[in-house]
Amino acid sequence: MKTLGIGLIGSGFMGRCHVNAYNSIASIFEVSQKPVLKMLADASPEFASQQAKALQFEQSTADWQELVQHPEVDVVDITAPNHLHHPIAIAAMNLAKPVYCEKPLACTLAEAQEMANLAKSKKISTLVGYNYLQNPLMRTAREIVQCGEIGEPISFRGVHSEDYMANPLSPYTTRLEASQGGGVLYDLGSHIISLARSIAGPIQEVLGNLTTVVPERPSGETTRQVHVDDQAHCLVRFENGCVGTLEASWMAWGRKMHLAFELTCTKGTLVFNQEQFNELRLYDANQKAGRDGFKTLFSGPDHPHYSEFCPAPGHQLGFNELKVIELLQLLRALEGGDACWPDFTEAFEIQKVLEAVKLSSEEVRWCSPQSMITN
Repeated sequence: MKTLGIGLIGSGFMGRCHVNAYNSIASIFEVSQKPVLKMLADASPEFASQQAKALQFEQSTADWQELVQHPEVDVVDITAPNHLHHPIAIAAMNLAKPVYCEKPLACTLAEAQEMANLAKSKKISTLVGYNYLQNPLMRTAREIVQCGEIGEPISFRGVHSEDYMANPLSPYTTRLEASQGGGVLYDLGSHIISLARSIAGPIQEVLGNLTTVVPERPSGETTRQVHVDDQAHCLVRFENGCVGTLEASWMAWGRKMHLAFELTCTKGTLVFNQEQFNELRLYDANQKAGRDGFKTLFSGPDHPHYSEFCPAPGHQLGFNELKVIELLQLLRALEGGDACWPDFTEAFEIQKVLEAVKLSSEEVRWCSPQSMITN
């Protein structure tokens, strides 16, 4: 079997998730190239060396440019802070290397557009880590909507709420840096936007409202002012005539992973919650009297990729399995199969919605994502 040299930049939580996927995929799926952990780049030589040993990379460096240029690195994987996504991806694509990048794509629309344009012009395989889109039940939801099984979409309510910043004494972190692109809108809002586009379709207009509930956070023995949003709400109009709401929050006490949506169509409804992401609730309006109610669809071997992990229904996939399925897209593309999804082009479309919500909140008006394209 051929090997595929992996260069990973960043060894935090998400970096370790990627490593788990690289180590697992060849034993789960039939692939023609086996990922090999060639080089890890991180903040300092000492830390990079320590993490490389722990994660079993062959080499380490504190210089991401050295990693990108390394002749044995075939794929550049970016799990570094948001502000590094753009320069690393551009450097890698200029060397014709495929790029696997965590979300959001970039910190600014101009950066995201440059990344998408370069990937398209050079015909380079790219993949962005909107891993919840890889849930087999999300494919089922898309099929139900696209085939018209429950009619035409008329209303979408989406939310991604967690509580890890709900305590006002939670310390200041880099997530609160304006230089990272945005606050909860970029961090969690990007996920519900990705699901909204996937299930309900392209977004035509948004009316956003970004707020900061906790204006300053502890930082050592003092405090620092917060310049990003910790709550985001917006009204949405989709191109197909569907309307709805989207919201994201770091402040939702009791919510650990409340990524959820309810899509109402003319002949039924779909309901999903990531906290029970092996279940999709379906209401079909064509039911007999006295038999009226939602039906729960459970993920199982009849859904794509489930059976590779387990032959029996009811055993459930988990977060890390979605990362393995996500990685499979990249390997299949490199084998000459279908293009990755979501790629840089789709991530740029999501970025346009993020920027439209920000501008709408600032100017208190409806904004179109398509008007956000830079020159």
